[in-house]
Amino acid sequence: MTLHQSDVLVRPMITEKNTLISERGQYTFEVAREANKIQIKHAVEAIFNVKVKAVNIIVMKPKKRKVMKKPNQKVFGFEAGFKKAIVSLEPGYSIDIFGDI
Repeated sequence: MTLHQSDVLVRPMITEKNTLISERGQYTFEVAREANKIQIKHAVEAIFNVKVKAVNIIVMKPKKRKVMKKPNQKVFGFEAGFKKAIVSLEPGYSIDIFGDI
């Protein structure tokens, strides 16, 4: 199954750490589980008109969370796992994730 470029990138991940590494030309995206490094590279280059230097992929496992607390009993559920990619850009390129905020 081949993914379309718009289906590869799910959303940009905006956290404090990701904001700090964006100053070094690295951006973090949540990506489709089926996506590989080559598809991610092509999608970022096509969507944002930048040159990608490297792509690193991390698969985040589901985390156990407390869903409900009953008397003398704890009920647990799981937060969904996901796949994220850290994309490093060539020097001189940048991505404006925040837009006109």
